[in-house]
Amino acid sequence: MATIMAARGQGLEQDFDFFVVVDFEATCVKDARIFPQEIIEFPAVLVDGATGRIESAFRRYVRPKHHPVLTQFCRELTGIRQEDVDGGVDLGEALWLHDAWLKAATAGAGNKRSVRLAVVTWGDWDCRTMLEFECRFKGIEKPSYFDQWINLRVPFQAALGGGGRVNLQEAVRAAGLDWEGRLHCGLDDARNTARLLAELMRRGVKITITGSLAAPPPMQKQPARTSPCGGSPALASAPPPIQQQPAPYMISPCGGSSATCLCYCGLASRGDVMHGKCFSGCASWSRPWDPCPPTSRGA
Repeated sequence: MATIMAARGQGLEQDFDFFVVVDFEATCVKDARIFPQEIIEFPAVLVDGATGRIESAFRRYVRPKHHPVLTQFCRELTGIRQEDVDGGVDLGEALWLHDAWLKAATAGAGNKRSVRLAVVTWGDWDCRTMLEFECRFKGIEKPSYFDQWINLRVPFQAALGGGGRVNLQEAVRAAGLDWEGRLHCGLDDARNTARLLAELMRRGVKITITGSLAAPPPMQKQPARTSPCGGSPALASAPPPIQQQPAPYMISPCGGSSATCLCYCGLASRGDVMHGKCFSGCASWSRPWDPCPPTSRGA
């Protein structure tokens, strides 16, 4: 279908040479949250930005550190076996292997200029929440191309409608495509997202960045505050992120910005004072010996 899309004059010239579609699977429990939630499947599909053709695919299973034994619910939902994660790599190595695969798969495409690449997801969870928080929590450095992404739900809704409740499988079928593979298998989900991306390109939809992580704002001296926590200098407002739409919130560290500060579990944090010292923590955290309530991926 999309292989000769550009040759036939269909579609619209895109701003990117390649799209890399990701769809992480993570540790989970039924009807509850797990903390910390960790990526257990790291899949990616490379799509040619001119033709919509799938050029290459990548997958590594990731060994969770804090909850190494998968729940029965997680195994049944994702199809990931315990032996898959037992033989997997840690997240840092998965990121390194993914980066090496991506560089090899796009080698030579840029000629004398750099390759224009954009990450594509279905929803904002993969890049804004899961990968960002786990990397921060574990002190892992990730490639900068994960700091902005295209939530394919946005151009899909602009082109075909359907409202915010349409899931990936429904969107694929609404675009006139058959679902291929197993739902909640990360690689199959990424492949279907890539096929939906190609179909939107074929229909002439412009695919642009929809979300990004704002950089921490620079430190600037401000007048002292009168609140119990006002002894430290406030942070200046962050510069506008490079994106088509403003990000709903900014990732920690939050400092004195007006953006919502989130706990690793995904809930908004709150400020408090204990023994004359200021701190912030999970909004649902109540006792020093209790961890904050863990998070789980939304349906």
